[in-house]
Amino acid sequence: MYSNKTNVNILTALLLKHGISDAVVCPGSRNAPIVHNLVECKDIECHSVTDERSAGFYALGMAQAIHAPVVVCVTSGTALLNLLPAVAEAYYQHVPLIVISADRPPQWIDQLDGQTLPQQDALGRFVKKAVSLPEPHNNEEHWYCNRLVNEALRATRLHGGGPVHINVPLTEPLYEFTTKKLPDERTITVFYPRNDERPMEIASPLFWKSKKPMIIVGQLSENDLMAEDFVGISGFAGVLNETLSFNCGACHFDELLCKKLPKEYLPDFVLYLGNMLVSKRMKEFLRQLPPETPIWAVSEDEQIHDTFQSLDCVIFGHPADVLANLKKHCDKWKDRTTPFFDRWDETLAEVDENIENFTPDYSQMAAVKCLEKDLEEDDNCVTHYGNSMAVRLANIYATHYVYCNRGVNGIEGTLSTAAGFSLVTDQTVYCILGDLSFFYDSNALWNEELRGNLRILLLNNGGGGIFEKFEELQKSAARERFVMAKHHTSAEGICQSYHVAYLAAQNMDELEEGINWLQQDQDERPMLLEVFTDSANDAKIMKAYYDRFKK
Repeated sequence: MYSNKTNVNILTALLLKHGISDAVVCPGSRNAPIVHNLVECKDIECHSVTDERSAGFYALGMAQAIHAPVVVCVTSGTALLNLLPAVAEAYYQHVPLIVISADRPPQWIDQLDGQTLPQQDALGRFVKKAVSLPEPHNNEEHWYCNRLVNEALRATRLHGGGPVHINVPLTEPLYEFTTKKLPDERTITVFYPRNDERPMEIASPLFWKSKKPMIIVGQLSENDLMAEDFVGISGFAGVLNETLSFNCGACHFDELLCKKLPKEYLPDFVLYLGNMLVSKRMKEFLRQLPPETPIWAVSEDEQIHDTFQSLDCVIFGHPADVLANLKKHCDKWKDRTTPFFDRWDETLAEVDENIENFTPDYSQMAAVKCLEKDLEEDDNCVTHYGNSMAVRLANIYATHYVYCNRGVNGIEGTLSTAAGFSLVTDQTVYCILGDLSFFYDSNALWNEELRGNLRILLLNNGGGGIFEKFEELQKSAARERFVMAKHHTSAEGICQSYHVAYLAAQNMDELEEGINWLQQDQDERPMLLEVFTDSANDAKIMKAYYDRFKK
């Protein structure tokens, strides 16, 4: 029988799945549930050492001998601190140790309670990874605990290997051991195709044998992927991307996901490339796939990003290299097409036609559509979009690669990023952003080096218009002033101060005239078109747009 502590059972199950065979255990009260589980596991041999300082070096020697990670488990308090010399030695020798420390509940830290001190990150820079496990009370906390353990155990073998720290806070009661079996926990596999092609030779058939494969591309640098990288794969797999992915425009899957899709549209294999996705609907779609659906991710930074809460495998490498590696192993399945690809391709074509037929009234949406339609024929320009509504409008209308500070999704810095870009290129740099983003970063224009190749489309609807879509927020007295930051500010005075050419638009005729003006040759200073709209009307038009796809 195993402990009744969920986080302890998740940890134990994953130690087994990751092939851990030896553990050095030290006596104590708080770590008793962990020690109990380790002793119960017949595939883990436990070795008792009382002195924690000595126990750390015992584990170090064992790991050196078996060339595999070894657990050293201690109780709470100074027991953990006594491991530091052995952990530091393991760090510089690149020896994989798994330090597991029991801990007291975090609310009792620094409250003069026995054996209670800040244990998270107590081993500092001498570990490859440090995590502190929650005591799960729901599915999301269970997923989080599983992910943390997977990340820590994988880190023992990354970048030459080394020690990791798994801290396990436990509340009382501690000594209930009535769980009959350990949970069947998901383990995350890692492949290194650049160093060894053998794992890909095993893994690639899983992709090519799937009947409904899907590739989803998140944000990448402009030239990380090209259309030719998908030759031999598109047609077999559905390839979905946003404008932040690569220079082929966007697939309008966000619109398609407005309604619940039939099971024929659900993939049976997902390969995720790149970083952040803008589409919240796609994230929710993938999180609701059947749990048996394999999801792989390609990680260039050699980190585990479990965005969709069901990651099976991480391939460490560059997306283009991984695609090339997949194609190396596709001889048996070459030129194969799938009904799944045809189904998505035909439906997305219908979505594109629906978008083409939608003509928004005067609004922020109309402004972006008007600008992007003119930029379709301009090969000598780049666009930087702000976050919130601006980048979402880009995903609807842009047919080219889009720059956006999507790493953290903050509103600050968009204008400064575009301005910096404009200093080192002769291309025309368009910056499309909302009013809060602009006024927050308006000091970007306080720079004598700026030239006329910077063009700004300022979408000013008097506040954080994206919050209009949250109906529940309308009940709050704080909504307009404090959440949306409603204002009546214009950029005209700022432009005058910084010698930026300025024009305003208040209706469709002035908008079309302003977009034409914004594209004129100008050699000296930047140009700014401020488009004044009503936030409620902007939200109404955006809702009407998406309602078309729910039918």
